[in-house]
Amino acid sequence: MSFTSRKLTTHQKAVLIQVLLAFPDQCAAVHHSPSASDALAYAQDFLTIFKAVGWKVNDVESAEHSSAQAAGLAVVVSGDHSLPPSAEALRDALRIYGIEVETICDPTAKIAPGSFVLRIGSDL
Repeated sequence: MSFTSRKLTTHQKAVLIQVLLAFPDQCAAVHHSPSASDALAYAQDFLTIFKAVGWKVNDVESAEHSSAQAAGLAVVVSGDHSLPPSAEALRDALRIYGIEVETICDPTAKIAPGSFVLRIGSDL
């Protein structure tokens, strides 16, 4: 079985930028699984998009010590907070391309209300 590296096309990036421009000043983080060979590059795609729309986001971080692991893509919020509208829009836009995004409520996560972490896990 051959492995196809995950990456966003130029068109997908452009569409995501257009969708996410409606949510200025969002705070988000991007974490990746160090066990997935393509996760860092995939995470960089999302980081580039988030920065292009002016979101407050730090550089990509490894998620190796996280308690909430995910396969594929996941939006992680603190256990007592709902999914922010920007994360819902991101999830819905990705679904158009057949890219599923899991939602994880992690009660141990220190994620501010209205913020989220995009977690890139191993490919399914």
